[in-house]
Amino acid sequence: MIEQDTIKLLRECDAGVKMGVDSLDEVMPYVRSEKLKEYLIRCKTEHDKLGVEIGEMLTRYGDEGKDPNPMAKGMSHVKTNFKLGMKESDNTIADLITDGCNMGVKSLNRYLNQYKAADEVSKDVTKRLINLEERLAIDLRDYL
Repeated sequence: MIEQDTIKLLRECDAGVKMGVDSLDEVMPYVRSEKLKEYLIRCKTEHDKLGVEIGEMLTRYGDEGKDPNPMAKGMSHVKTNFKLGMKESDNTIADLITDGCNMGVKSLNRYLNQYKAADEVSKDVTKRLINLEERLAIDLRDYL
């Protein structure tokens, strides 16, 4: 049970990291503020590092990881393009990314509760990812 829950939790983290990086890449060309760009780049770099760590852990379990849900990814893309089409601004970007962070935190906490038997290392990785998302949402408050 421990190994199955560990793999499932890591797979959800893997999908979450990929979704976060895709979202950051999507909005980056529209960012005007250098400070906001710094926040987003720092967060993307940290997501990438965590993604590598998660990938290595999954490889040790013989798992290839998980891509984000295509429907969720598609809906995110549509929402981003619609909102930026209506008002291309740093405020819009901060709003979109904050929504994504909040959804990520909510989902990751749900997975932590769902996969209680996961090992402590994978739980720690999940908590670090949650902290990353929470910190970015706080950093973006000045742009809302």
